[in-house]
Amino acid sequence: MEMNPTALLLGLTTRAQSVSDPDTLHDLLSAGHRAWCGGVADVLADVGRETASLSDAELAERCAAAGAPWEEGMTRSEAVAALAFATWDATPAAMAYAELEERAACFGVCLLGEEVL
Repeated sequence: MEMNPTALLLGLTTRAQSVSDPDTLHDLLSAGHRAWCGGVADVLADVGRETASLSDAELAERCAAAGAPWEEGMTRSEAVAALAFATWDATPAAMAYAELEERAACFGVCLLGEEVL
């Protein structure tokens, strides 16, 4: 049975709090990243459905209320994406992922490869 992104991210973050092994933290962070992407996709789809029938003015109001104002030159789809990211960033799942990233960073772990100079 596959967990929803929120449950998975909360669980991974909890597990990471007692781990200091970089390889294990990398595995947890990698799984967390996949869950984060799934969560963002879910929220984007939900926000897209919820805003489909809104006028541009109503969408702009929703964006502003969420802290993602519809800026000059943005397309409607860009505004919906900005609203979705603002909505996602306020969720416990996104906050858990940020905590997971911070924990991993304390041990020098990240998902981006670094070149040795």
